[in-house]
Amino acid sequence: MVTRTGAEVVICGAGIAGIAAAFHLAVERGLTDVVVVDERPPLTLTSDKSTEAYRNWWPGPGDAMVSLMNRSIDLMEEMAGRCDNRFLLNRRGYVYATADPARIPSFMNAAAEAESLGAGPTRIHRGQMDDPDYLPAPDQGYLDQPTGADIFLDPALIRQHFPYLTTDTLAVIHARRCGWFSGQQLGIWMLEQAQAAGVRLLEGRVKGVETAGGRVVGVRIQNAGGASAIPTGRFVNAAGPFLAEVGRMLDVDLPVFSELHLKVNFNDHRRVLPRHAPMLIWADPQRLNWADEEAEVLAEMPETRWLLNEFPPAIHCRPEGHGDSPWVLMLWPYHTHPVPETFPIPDDPDYAEVTLRGMARFIPGLSVYLDHMPKPAIDGGYYTKTRENRPLIGPLPVEGAYVIGALSGYGLMAAAAAGELLAAHIVESALPSYAADFHLARYDDPAYQALLENWGDAGQL
Repeated sequence: MVTRTGAEVVICGAGIAGIAAAFHLAVERGLTDVVVVDERPPLTLTSDKSTEAYRNWWPGPGDAMVSLMNRSIDLMEEMAGRCDNRFLLNRRGYVYATADPARIPSFMNAAAEAESLGAGPTRIHRGQMDDPDYLPAPDQGYLDQPTGADIFLDPALIRQHFPYLTTDTLAVIHARRCGWFSGQQLGIWMLEQAQAAGVRLLEGRVKGVETAGGRVVGVRIQNAGGASAIPTGRFVNAAGPFLAEVGRMLDVDLPVFSELHLKVNFNDHRRVLPRHAPMLIWADPQRLNWADEEAEVLAEMPETRWLLNEFPPAIHCRPEGHGDSPWVLMLWPYHTHPVPETFPIPDDPDYAEVTLRGMARFIPGLSVYLDHMPKPAIDGGYYTKTRENRPLIGPLPVEGAYVIGALSGYGLMAAAAAGELLAAHIVESALPSYAADFHLARYDDPAYQALLENWGDAGQL
């Protein structure tokens, strides 16, 4: 059966990006007939596999990412106020730590750059044990907290505030406008508000986008009830890891690729990691600490020899759950090569042990689990990203077609501002200063192309 019920806007994808776009279009912009199409329940493909963390701590070039994240955090704080913080937004912060004295200048440079880009002021702590300039982060809540970062350069002071870190830690950055929240609750709240404002959620798969005269005129849907076609003049590609596939329906080649990223949850029944801890990130590369006999066995087999290699920095963890929950969430982004998007996601049988071994270098107390690790829960998804790890938000070359995606590993934290920006494009209202930095047309700019060749840190964890 073919139906012809029209819509003002059709959004492909009910992940956090598509829901945020629908929220801003219907609730904040007053569009009365927005349809979100997805063959899966909302927020169940990759949006529910996130670390659910947020930060305004981003490198350049330029202030676009810091500005986008500051705006997104502003919006999340407004939303938290509107729903009595139903999604449990906190301001625990991100702690970056190093044991390498050669990395300390890069810590200082990163803080100076972040301050210059709008992340907030830098406060340096060199040894005063009762330093009134340092305000420890609260366990819960997000109001009345400092921005910027506190840098600790005295090992004794680091031990005072972060006693669970390895004793050879030499420097710590505590980035402050950072924390985490329940991404599921934020997404469901936005969806509820959007549906109350008229948004329709349609179960089905987008099979094609109809165009005429170089502009969008309709969207073809397939579901259990058969085929349907929705007349519309505006279509949004919010397809997450399928962004490129949906782009090809419009003959638009989106410059994106995907990486597989996993995470581990395990029961810290010995309570090694304090429940009030912030997000913890080890900034140094490392080799895993194998016993001599283990290393010899691993070296003998080609399929295990890689476990003796140096692993990248940015292993990170945080407490998971609320109250007295014993769960800890750990991640190590060592799957950094482009892969095809397949579901269910590929298995990595070594991931839990490798990640725990890496974390034990950073938080030595976790080594008690190396012989008998509690059964972990492993899941994950794809970081779909551009080469410089910046999103695509705005119009496409086909009139009436738009994209909101390539949100990499920061989709939940960026969604509020990304949805707002996309809605501004669609209703043709004033755009923020960072709009051009996320427009697909940036790749047509020779100056931007030259910048890409020497991009530097892309800010990925």
